[in-house]
Amino acid sequence: MATRRPDRNLALELVRVTEAAAMGAGRWIGRGDKNAADQAAVDGMRAMLDTVTMEGVVVIGEGEKDEAPMLFNGEEVGAGGGPQVDVAVDPLEGTRLTALGQPNAIAVIAVAERGTMFFPGAAVYMEKIAVGADALDAVDIDATPTQNVNAVARAKGRRVTDIRVVVLERERHEQLIGELRQAGARVSLIRDGDVAPAIAAARPETGVDLLYGVGGTPEGVISAAALKAVGGGIQGKLWPRDDDERRALVEAGYDLDRVLTTDDLVAGDDVFVSATGVTTGALLRGIRYVRDGAITDSIALRSRSGTVRRIEARHQLSKLAHFTGREY
Repeated sequence: MATRRPDRNLALELVRVTEAAAMGAGRWIGRGDKNAADQAAVDGMRAMLDTVTMEGVVVIGEGEKDEAPMLFNGEEVGAGGGPQVDVAVDPLEGTRLTALGQPNAIAVIAVAERGTMFFPGAAVYMEKIAVGADALDAVDIDATPTQNVNAVARAKGRRVTDIRVVVLERERHEQLIGELRQAGARVSLIRDGDVAPAIAAARPETGVDLLYGVGGTPEGVISAAALKAVGGGIQGKLWPRDDDERRALVEAGYDLDRVLTTDDLVAGDDVFVSATGVTTGALLRGIRYVRDGAITDSIALRSRSGTVRRIEARHQLSKLAHFTGREY
């Protein structure tokens, strides 16, 4: 049977999916229980995901079925009857951020034509650099951090001291952080959650110019989908944690020296992404609670049209609970 391509903007349907995940996680902000927050986000996302008119297969999910029986890799999702698509999900990108009440936690989902998303296999981490469209041709992941920030500054017509780089706060990044600062860049350290800053790097109003360093490979695929939609891009290289992981990747046919571009990570031309803020960050505002309600801030993206929608929604929780049977 021939693959059915998407012919309408699925991102608008997907907003309801990420809103549900974010509202599930929202009640756990600052309560110190990242597992409960993650579970609530997964439950919320799953409840709405199966209402979307598509035939989806999860390519980037919660792991293998016998390890995490919730939005697992290979799971079929959607209501059926629609386009055949690959699905990448992160019901709560920033579980620890949510538990600690810290910025940049989001619920995010990406959908692309069937067979077009990169499957990372055993590669948990990848080295990556993400930028907006105005600096995409200037960066080179094989160049030094100093060369890259200088190149980005030239491409943007700004001083190096104006360039803001977001880096995960990890011991492995000590040398990277030191060199970026020595080069004159402003480094913003984040505890977790590098999808939102990757998208923010392509949005001028956020003040973020680059995401740099080693982070999750699944998050790299989701970031690539979003950046494809907003016009930015990402370069990545698989980053095995040890010799065993390196050997497993080589035996599986992965080229560890290969630079993975945005198109390598998401090859489809019709990509849909929705993200909803859980805690306020550079990209999105977090959940805000009012009397019998919650206000969500989401972004909906489609690569084929290049449309970026910002959606603020006010939800009446008692009505939602009545017709969904779920507690909010």
